[in-house]
Amino acid sequence: MNKTILITGAIAALLAVLLGAFGAHGLEKLVDQTSINSFQTGVRYQMYHAIVCIILGNMAVLEDVVKKRIFYFFLSGMILFSGSIYLLVVDEILGISLSSIGFITPLGGFMLILGWIFFVISLVKIK
Repeated sequence: MNKTILITGAIAALLAVLLGAFGAHGLEKLVDQTSINSFQTGVRYQMYHAIVCIILGNMAVLEDVVKKRIFYFFLSGMILFSGSIYLLVVDEILGISLSSIGFITPLGGFMLILGWIFFVISLVKIK
């Protein structure tokens, strides 16, 4: 499981860099500054959690079952939170209204929060 967490964290970080570059350079002529700021928020949160996944995958003090639970909360949170922001920003470029998926963003944020809660609880329980 550690290898999966590490690889996923590295891939998520790579994608965050690529998407960050796209947001900084590719979107500037396509969407307004508010949309670019939203896109960058998605990139930031993805990168933060990618780094935490890399740290998590290297933590020997936590049991694998605990790491797995935290990882799945972070992964689902990254996909739902950051992914929905990316889609909501580029929907005007694609000419498709995706505003109906707006409820997914806070759901993803909630998954990230749950991941952090389980992470903190797990760290407190270390003897």
